[in-house]
Amino acid sequence: MKRKIAAAVILTTLTCILALAGCHTVKGVGEDMQSGGREIEKSSGR
Repeated sequence: MKRKIAAAVILTTLTCILALAGCHTVKGVGEDMQSGGREIEKSSGR
């Protein structure tokens, strides 16, 4: 159980670091969020 929690924390931390490194402005964050939303829609078959 502790390993799963630790893995989730590490994964979340790395994801946040990569997301913040990829966009240095508020506009960049918005574009990244839109891109992620589009990919989710594509994968759901909409």
